[in-house]
Amino acid sequence: MSVFTPNRRGLIKSGALLGTGLAMPTIFTASSAAAYTNAPTGNGVTLGFNVPQSGPYADEGADELRAYKLAVEHLNGEGDGGMMNTFSSKALKGNGILGNKVNYVTGDTQTKSDAARASAKSMIEKDGAVMITGGSSSGVAIAVQGLCQEAGIIFMAGLTHSNDTTGKDKKANGFRHFFNGYMSAAALAPVLEEMYGNDRKAYHLTADYTWGWTQQESIAAATEAKGWETVNNVLTPLATQDFSSYVAPVLNSGADVLVLNHYGGNMINSLTSAVQFGLRDKVVNGKNFEIVVPLYSRLMAKGAGENVKGIFGSTNWHWSLTDAGSQAFVKSFGEKYGFPPSQAAHTVYCQTLLYADACERAGTFNPCGVGEALEGFDFDGLGNGPTHYRADDHQCFKDVLVVKGKENPTSDFDLLEVVQVTPRAQVEYAPDHPMFAGGALGECNPGA
Repeated sequence: MSVFTPNRRGLIKSGALLGTGLAMPTIFTASSAAAYTNAPTGNGVTLGFNVPQSGPYADEGADELRAYKLAVEHLNGEGDGGMMNTFSSKALKGNGILGNKVNYVTGDTQTKSDAARASAKSMIEKDGAVMITGGSSSGVAIAVQGLCQEAGIIFMAGLTHSNDTTGKDKKANGFRHFFNGYMSAAALAPVLEEMYGNDRKAYHLTADYTWGWTQQESIAAATEAKGWETVNNVLTPLATQDFSSYVAPVLNSGADVLVLNHYGGNMINSLTSAVQFGLRDKVVNGKNFEIVVPLYSRLMAKGAGENVKGIFGSTNWHWSLTDAGSQAFVKSFGEKYGFPPSQAAHTVYCQTLLYADACERAGTFNPCGVGEALEGFDFDGLGNGPTHYRADDHQCFKDVLVVKGKENPTSDFDLLEVVQVTPRAQVEYAPDHPMFAGGALGECNPGA
């Protein structure tokens, strides 16, 4: 039986959880009729898909856009429904969102924060988008999340891995399904210790923006706790294409591990440069020289080719998983596009469904009602096992995959193998963990 109780934002909701992720409809009576930004006035609702269609993360953006379009089809009752069929919440009916047909507009973030904000602002003010989602850069995500907070719009973050997104820069109107740097390090460090021992000297090359900084901090702390020494950390500009001047000094540094805190095209180019310099053939300190890529993706592995063989990293999701949700998504995406989806595609598809589901359970597009429906939400069936959307910081907690480049791939898509599914409990942390301190979630802003 549902119990009606006032919550901290003055909204009234019902919906006690019935098992994992199953909830009765949540009805927000106090705010449903209140004014909010871009309340739909016709029979349609517009979502804003803001992705990098140019710049170093453009490959990720292209796959995100494919997944967004697939999610819209499924929400509108087209196609086979994908993960709507496996999602533990059964609020989505394939008739749009709250009976409104889902429309969308797109923008190019250019992997630049200013361009991303301008694009999102246009979607909100000119196109009437009621929700903004997307991005493949944490710098972009944090910038757009701040804009959406100011505008009174929900931001469903795409691929953003910086601790800061749900740490010091967290916002009440922003929500992240993707994992973060701390989680990658917590999953990866025990595997690195097992494979390479605890007497290692690591040299870090780090993308010079919020993601790189927090990823490097996380992996350095986790490996140092296992006995590793960090001998150097060199920051590299996001626009770098030729990494030879950064890789060359590694040869004389005394390091026997190179950690590439790079993503997308940056990782492809830096790894290629490291291999060309012969690092993988070196023996240093009596040990075979190793390379680690803390954050992996299938698209990066494809771009780097044979250079990824045997290299360990982490990923949020992989198309080879055999759970029902993953299989349903791979089937839908593969039939539409002819190849399996990336982790970027998976995360934004999930975020779109989670937003629509929250609207249905809340009975409103009011961002404060939607936010309340997402906070503390437990669900399953979307490919990562039982997942929790924590109310304290709007971070999802779920299993994390440790992967490595396959030695003998069978196709251009079969480049990574999952070597460990790290249970959620191993990567969880307290909301006040020092790596996530410094910011306040604040209050939801409904806008107009």
